[in-house]
Amino acid sequence: MLVESPPEPRAETAPAPPARRAVRAFGLLLSLAILVLVALASIAIGAKELSLGQVWHGLFEESGTYGDVVVAERLSRTVLGLLAGAALGLAGAVLQALTRNPLADPGLLGINAGASAAVVTAITYFGVTSLSGYVWFAFFGAAAVGALVWFLGGSRGATPVRLALAGTAISAALYGYLQAVMIMDEAALGKMRFWTVGSLASATDSTITQVLPFLLTGTVLALALARPLNAMAMGDDTAKALGADLNRTRALSMLAATVLCGAATAACGPIVFVGLMVPHVVRSFTGPDLRWILPYAAILSPVLLLGADVVGRIVARPSELQVGIVTAILGGPVFIFLVRRRRTAQL
Repeated sequence: MLVESPPEPRAETAPAPPARRAVRAFGLLLSLAILVLVALASIAIGAKELSLGQVWHGLFEESGTYGDVVVAERLSRTVLGLLAGAALGLAGAVLQALTRNPLADPGLLGINAGASAAVVTAITYFGVTSLSGYVWFAFFGAAAVGALVWFLGGSRGATPVRLALAGTAISAALYGYLQAVMIMDEAALGKMRFWTVGSLASATDSTITQVLPFLLTGTVLALALARPLNAMAMGDDTAKALGADLNRTRALSMLAATVLCGAATAACGPIVFVGLMVPHVVRSFTGPDLRWILPYAAILSPVLLLGADVVGRIVARPSELQVGIVTAILGGPVFIFLVRRRRTAQL
């Protein structure tokens, strides 16, 4: 049973001392430096071995050699990983604040399930075969499920528990539909087997261009919600006293999470645990203030996603493991640890 967590104490969201703000700012810069290093590793390291000279040549000189082509493919893959990772981290942080459940993730509200069901429908019944074709089905499927969850959760009277319950119920129904269609249609199963586990391998400039406007819009909206979500963390009555519009904040939070997670899922498939792990870890050293959680999550989530992608390319050479498999392998034990730690803290 999902239980609404008690509001965070107000003292935690009070302005931090200058020294603590300086430490947080330094940590943000350090995180950004780590992200740059991981992004460079994503371009330089892969299932196909390239020398540093080939990588440099592929990045800054154009001649059409084999190495140049590989680097160009990895560059698109890395850019998509940066964008999708940031989107999943921000969506997870917003949903955890919205539901007041630190173990929530973008899959909790059925967004991943909506995108997956829409892609299966597009492939099976509309004959869509290319990523540029079904990316739009995935996005609108995620958006439709987000709107349905908001309606079933009570719309303007929605509460964190109602939203979570509605999302869980819809996810179960949609995943049942997805499995039934894929079992009955072998062609759909063959086309979907890589997308359903989550992958960056199909990244192209076209894919990035199509999802970029949605990711930028969702990012701006999520960052703008930091203050009202901070107010809501202190309880509905306190938030109202501080002038926060609860219904508008919940609706905009649902919209931000849907746009971010829907676009990322449309481009990469349903990648699990990134939106759960990173915001939860970030909160352990930033506190509950979303003005810090959101920027940290936007930087460190791509670190996890790209790092997992690099690991997947190395461990199965000359083939590779899809990034969704690697994050699931890493995320399972971490999720168990977080649940056990949270249960111990409540005893």
